[in-house]
Amino acid sequence: MSGGHDKAESDTPCSEVLDKLYTYIDGELEESNCDEVRRHLDGCGPCLDEYGLEEAVKKLVAKHCGCDTAPPELRTRILGRLAAAREEHLAREAREDTPETSV
Repeated sequence: MSGGHDKAESDTPCSEVLDKLYTYIDGELEESNCDEVRRHLDGCGPCLDEYGLEEAVKKLVAKHCGCDTAPPELRTRILGRLAAAREEHLAREAREDTPETSV
């Protein structure tokens, strides 16, 4: 790790924990190894910061929740609103491009 840090309170090297991190996040790590990873991460802020645990969690959520589709009614409403907004925008542009006549 940066700054000479290579172990947390768990005495497990950062590199060893980080090798197991994605397996841990996916819930596929043996329980004994999970305890080791948790202890390390509890005492090692640099691992959390340096390797972007937050980003890993976001990717995991996207991986497991990204397949959900919107209900057809919601999709129809959203597409309708987008079409209306597009028409309104085009109408506004047309009004701005039309020269006004003075009376």
